[in-house]
Amino acid sequence: MSLPFRKELEKYKNINEDEILSKLSEDELKQLEHVLDDLDPENALLPAGFRQKDQTTKPATGPFDRERLLSYLEKQALEHKDREDFVPFTGEKKGKIFIPKEKPIETRTEEKVTLDPELEEALASASDTELYDLAAVLGVHNMVNNPKFDEGGARSKDGKGIVRNVVKGEKVKPIFEEPPNPTNVEASLQRIKANDPSLLEINLNNIKNIPIPTLKEFAKALENNTHVKTFSLAATRSNDPVAIAFADMLKVNKTLKSLNVESNFITGTGILALIDALKENESLTEIKIDNQRQQLGTAVEMEIAKMLEENSRILKFGYQFTKQGPRTRVAAAITKNNDLVRKKRVEGERQ
Repeated sequence: MSLPFRKELEKYKNINEDEILSKLSEDELKQLEHVLDDLDPENALLPAGFRQKDQTTKPATGPFDRERLLSYLEKQALEHKDREDFVPFTGEKKGKIFIPKEKPIETRTEEKVTLDPELEEALASASDTELYDLAAVLGVHNMVNNPKFDEGGARSKDGKGIVRNVVKGEKVKPIFEEPPNPTNVEASLQRIKANDPSLLEINLNNIKNIPIPTLKEFAKALENNTHVKTFSLAATRSNDPVAIAFADMLKVNKTLKSLNVESNFITGTGILALIDALKENESLTEIKIDNQRQQLGTAVEMEIAKMLEENSRILKFGYQFTKQGPRTRVAAAITKNNDLVRKKRVEGERQ
């Protein structure tokens, strides 16, 4: 069913705009251009008054005067007659007045405790120290451990000596800061260059003062190393040049199994270089790239997901995706790789 206003628009379908514009004079074209520049109803950046032509015929009343406007509105309100009520107001109160119920006041009566004469005589003749010991035995030692009670000190009956607290509270255990990383950077670098067979893991985490050229030397030394299997440089202020150097290392190294570059200043360029290097690496099974200073973005995450889907050796991938799409794709790829490893292991056990 066609709407009525659509029938009116049918006559404008075959209009030739070029023919109309060719008949306009130069002044009319300039005027049209000026109007089109000022009148743009779809431009949300323009105020509402500039989006269409002013069509008011009433003359301007002058500048804005707030007091004059308020007095005019008040005058109009007083002159306007109120609408009559359907049910006239008489002021009569209907119904019962609500009276809240009074709650009974609870009164506690002190219970008189009667003790055996021998027990009363023993408590009356007991010293303060003996009373504190008795309170500890009965479990009423919270008052004794009260810091306000300890500040003033407990005086004895004669008011001279101070009775020390028998039951002592637990001391607060101090929490010490995490000790610094004890790894010797220079010694570790020399051992990697010497291909030390006893060096299987390098941990440079949280060492902030390692120069960028030194980190590149680590990557260069790992190219020919055949023993180091785990290398971690989280929170070492590494940047894209360091990531690219380790990407070049991954293309050559055939021993490294785990690489950790979390909590650094690596951008999407360095991360993509590392992921792309995995195409030529056959030993790495774990890589961690999470918590970089700058977010990688959706485009980089999609590229990471695409590269990991083509890789069948990565079993652990440390990164928190911000989008559901790449997160699901990477999870499926990692699960598939772990299933392949499990099937190979089961087949080897059967043989």
